[in-house]
Amino acid sequence: MKKRLQALLLAFCLTLGTIGAGCGGRQDNNAAGTETAAATETEKTASVEDSAMAKANAGELNIIDDKYRTYYEVFLYSFYDSDGDGIGDIQGLIDKLDYINDGDDSTDTDLGCNGIWLMPIMPSPTYHKYDISDYENIDEQYGTIDDFKQLIEACHKRGIRVIIDFPINHTSSKHPWFTQAVEYLEGLSDGQQPDSSVCPYVDYYNFTTDQLSSVYYKAGSSNWYYEGKFWSEMPDLNLDCEAVRAEFDEITSFWMDLGVDGFRMDGAKEYFSDNTTENVEVLKWFNDMVKAKDENSYIVAEVWTDRETYAKYLESGIDSVFNFDFGDGDGIIANAVKGSSESGAKGYANVCGKMDELLSQYNENYIDAPFYTNHDMARGAGYYSGEYKAAQIKTAGAMNLMMSGNVFLYYGEEIGMKGSGKDENKRAPMQWSSDASAEGMCKGPDGMESIKMTNGSLEDQQDDPDSIYNYFKQAIRLRNRYPEIARGIAANVENLSDKNIAAITKTYDGKTTLLVFNLSQETQKVDISGVDLGGEGTIGGMLLTGEDTITLDNNELTLPSYSMALITVE
Repeated sequence: MKKRLQALLLAFCLTLGTIGAGCGGRQDNNAAGTETAAATETEKTASVEDSAMAKANAGELNIIDDKYRTYYEVFLYSFYDSDGDGIGDIQGLIDKLDYINDGDDSTDTDLGCNGIWLMPIMPSPTYHKYDISDYENIDEQYGTIDDFKQLIEACHKRGIRVIIDFPINHTSSKHPWFTQAVEYLEGLSDGQQPDSSVCPYVDYYNFTTDQLSSVYYKAGSSNWYYEGKFWSEMPDLNLDCEAVRAEFDEITSFWMDLGVDGFRMDGAKEYFSDNTTENVEVLKWFNDMVKAKDENSYIVAEVWTDRETYAKYLESGIDSVFNFDFGDGDGIIANAVKGSSESGAKGYANVCGKMDELLSQYNENYIDAPFYTNHDMARGAGYYSGEYKAAQIKTAGAMNLMMSGNVFLYYGEEIGMKGSGKDENKRAPMQWSSDASAEGMCKGPDGMESIKMTNGSLEDQQDDPDSIYNYFKQAIRLRNRYPEIARGIAANVENLSDKNIAAITKTYDGKTTLLVFNLSQETQKVDISGVDLGGEGTIGGMLLTGEDTITLDNNELTLPSYSMALITVE
C-alpha cells in the first residue's frame, strides 16, 4: 500500500510539473513522461504482488533437484527470433530463458518451469522437423552446434534440464541412409535380391516387393516399396536391425556428450504399429542403452492411446509415458471443467487417485507425465466460451499443473493463446507482443491461418494480477513450494468429491496435503473435518479466478467459483 501511495503522489506531482521538497522544481516534458511511466509501472507491479492470490502463495520455494520437473514445451520455429528472419532460433530461446526460469528462487519474475522439452532441432526439409535428414547436427534455421552448447550451459546454470525430441520411427526421405538405399535398389535387375554387404542401408528400412498396404510407397524407379506410416516422405526405420540400433547408440552419445538430459520418444506406438510387445522391447533396448551411459537421463514416450495400454509401455523401464487421458478438448480435464461429463469434478479426482495403482504395477519407479495440450492438439483457450471462459481456461491449467509426476506445459498456454484445425495453426508464434512486427516476433509456419488471439499477449498480461499469465505463474509457484504436488501419491477423497468438487490428497515423505477444486459457477462450502492431514489444516495456498477469496473456518472451507485451495499442516 505504501508503494501505491508513493506512486500516486509522484504521478500527481509530475502532473503539476514539479518535484522535490514541496513538489518544487520544474522538469522538462520528456523527463516527466519517463518518471510518470516509471511510477505507473511501480503501481502495476505492486498490484500484482499485492493480489490476494499472490499473498496467499507467498513463502519460500522448495525445489528438489531430481527427475521431477515442470516442463515447458518449446517449438523453436515459433518461439523467439533473434536474427530478424522471422523464424525462431536457439539464440532466441537463450534470450528468453529468464522468462522460463531465471535461476533465482528469491524472485518471482519468471514462469518457474525447470525443464524444457525441445521439439525437433535436427536438420530437416520441413518446418516441423519430425523428418530428420541428419541426426548429429542442428538445423541451420535454428543455429549451430555451438549455439546449442551455449543453450545447454545457460539452462544448466538456471537449474533447467533439457530433453530433446527424438524421432526414431522414421527418417526424412532425404536422409542419406534412405537415398543411398533407394539408389542401390534402382540399380538391381528384376528378381535380384538386395545384398546388405554391398549397401547396408537396405536393411535400415522396411523394403518389400509387394505393396502391403496404403502406407507402402514406391522406392524411386525400382520395383520395391517402403513403409511410411505417417507420410510418404517419412520412411519407417527397421528397428529390428542391429545396424540401426548401433547408429542410435552413437547418436545418443553425441547428444548426451553435448549435455542433453534426456529424450522424448516420438510415435512409440508405431515402431511396430499397434504391437505393444515389440514396441516395449524397442523402448527397453533404448532405455538400457541410454541409462548405461547416464542413469539420470530422463526418457518419456509418446503413446497416443488409452491409459490401460500406454501404462504397459512402462514395463520397458523408461521413466514416463505421456498421460493422454487428461489432455485435449474431450479429455478428463476439459470435460470436468465444462461439466460435460456425468461424473464432473469427481471423475477427475477419481482417475487421479487410480493412476498410481495402474502405473506402478508395470514400473515401481515410474513418473507420470500428464499434460493438457501439446503441438498436435487444439489449444486449450478454444475449448470454452461464454461468461466464465477466462475462469475455465485458468482452472483447467491448474488441474494439469497440480497433477502428480512431470507436468508438461505447451508454450503460450500460459497466456491463453488460441489455435486449432491444421497443425500449423496449433504452432503459431509465441505472443510476446500484440504487434506482429515487434522485436523477436516470429512469422509462424507457412500455411498458418490468421488467428485472433483474444486473450492478449504477454506484454498485455504481465502486469495484470487477474491475467491468465499471472494465474499460471501462481499455479507453478505452488508446485515449486510443495514437493508433494509432483511427487505425492494421489487419492480421491470420495466423501467430498462430487460433480462440482474435486478433492484430492497428495502424500509424500510422510506429509499429506489436500487439494480442493470448485469447478462450478457458484460458491461451494466443503467440510474437511474428516480428512486426516496429521494435524490442524491451514490454507497453504490458493488459486482464484475472481474477486472473492477462500476461507477456512472451523474446518468449513468456502470456495468461490472456479477456485482451488491447498490445505496443509505447517
